[in-house]
Amino acid sequence: MCLIAFNWKNHPEYKLILVANRDEYYERPTASLHQWDEGFYAGKDLKAGGTWMGFHPGGRFAALTNFRDMENDLVQVRSRGDLVKGFLENNLTPFDYLKSIEKIQSEYNGFNLIVADGENMFAFSNYDYGIQKVSPGLHAISNAFLDTPWPKVRTAKSELETMLKDRFSIDDLLERLQSRQPALEANLPTTGLNPYLEKAVSAQLIQVDDYYGTVNTTALLWKHDGGVLIKEKRIVPEMEINLVELRVN
Repeated sequence: MCLIAFNWKNHPEYKLILVANRDEYYERPTASLHQWDEGFYAGKDLKAGGTWMGFHPGGRFAALTNFRDMENDLVQVRSRGDLVKGFLENNLTPFDYLKSIEKIQSEYNGFNLIVADGENMFAFSNYDYGIQKVSPGLHAISNAFLDTPWPKVRTAKSELETMLKDRFSIDDLLERLQSRQPALEANLPTTGLNPYLEKAVSAQLIQVDDYYGTVNTTALLWKHDGGVLIKEKRIVPEMEINLVELRVN
């Protein structure tokens, strides 16, 4: 995932309201949202075997974004998609899981990892060297630290805040984060990309020529009573909608 906006434990009906865009190279093989043999629901990176976001019916959620620092990326490292998979398939608390990851954080390129159960949510970046408890309220993250005010992060939070003022459906949520408008050059971050690419990826919905961009949008609603709706709109390689409805065990 490269842009996630969410509201955590700050709504009368839902404990988690989340929408996220995944950006990827178009040629990278991917399976859509489905139930894995391990019991959780997620898409799957068919190249490395991990995932970027998922939910387990036992009441466990995890999501990942890359921390963009192109100049320091290494080639021979572990797949970051295993970080999400690892949380969803074990029984450690969110904090204890991140403590275990903290010990091996240098084995991965830059990442932001968000993990939650029904009570607590924590975030961890191997660029920050600290586990952060996520407070109730609106948050967003892209390829820097949680709530770093990149233009598309600020817009994502504003969009979600506006939507939450009225009644909404999961389809309404799925239509967030769809702006193709890049940021002004004066507001671009510096992450090691050339100026053309830095501007191209500053939009919420990305398309860089014919090789890279936003490949899917996912919306998630987790009710206080345990009901969960997850809906994925796969944009590339073909338009496809997947809906999962489940209940926390």
